[in-house]
Amino acid sequence: MRGLLYFLLFLLIVVGILYVLTGWSYSDGERAGTVSKFSRRGFVFKTYEGVLNVGGFSGETGSLTPQYFDFSVRDDAVAIKITDAVKTGQRVTLHYEEKILKMPWNGETKYYITDVEVVGPTVNQYGTNPAYPGGQNQPQGYQQQQPAPQIQPGQAPPVREPVMADSTL
Repeated sequence: MRGLLYFLLFLLIVVGILYVLTGWSYSDGERAGTVSKFSRRGFVFKTYEGVLNVGGFSGETGSLTPQYFDFSVRDDAVAIKITDAVKTGQRVTLHYEEKILKMPWNGETKYYITDVEVVGPTVNQYGTNPAYPGGQNQPQGYQQQQPAPQIQPGQAPPVREPVMADSTL
């Protein structure tokens, strides 16, 4: 009987230590950037895993160097917010907690996202924002050209007036 009591006490201590190592938050913080990869994966325990492109500037070379932040998500509501941000390409701020020990049923990283904030306006489609390469200014009152009228079978195409060049030089 005494051996069973010691075994149960030992088991309780081990479970308590594992709970503290996996449940207690070692640190917490925020990281901002663009989510470049987000997926649900795992053989037995399916978890949401993602990569945040934080960006960065290298002081040594003076060039832009990408910095990546790997993270895990346990909450489905947070995963939906991140998926929406990936679809629109928006910058996000991820609020995370860092755990001391990672367990396979919690995720592949020690960083667990607890909340997501969308930063800035939605990204315009390519070519519609003049601030970016390929973008075009559209003046006030600009309307896109109307498509050419469809010609029905048996109907003659519309006649256009010839344009004369000015002969005075």
